[in-house]
Amino acid sequence: MAEQQYYEGVGRRKAATARVRIYTEGEGGILVNDRPLQEYFVRGVDVRHLMDPLKAAGLDGRLTISVKVEGGGIAGQAGAVQLGIARALLKMDPHLRPVLRKGGFLTRDARVKERKKPGLKRARKAPQYTKR
Repeated sequence: MAEQQYYEGVGRRKAATARVRIYTEGEGGILVNDRPLQEYFVRGVDVRHLMDPLKAAGLDGRLTISVKVEGGGIAGQAGAVQLGIARALLKMDPHLRPVLRKGGFLTRDARVKERKKPGLKRARKAPQYTKR
């Protein structure tokens, strides 16, 4: 049995990491952790967010994509999948770089939760001041 050829991209966002594989053959569709896309990401905004690179490249609905994602929350996972898809598309066709760059899909969003500081309740929230 011959191995299917695929292009792989890794995306990260907050605490989430996604490994995306775009297969050259297939019937189309996206599987996330061996589940259909609509079943894994139930919020429509997350689905639209991660489909944006495919729409910008004009390839939505024509590729078979497999995603393994772990860590973080649902929104962070959707952002990680978006970056992974964009990076895999870039490996598949390097001529897509200007389109993906213009849409901002190749930039890793480096914002993460700030660490808690001593004497504070959270990173910046101080305990309530009492006068008496």
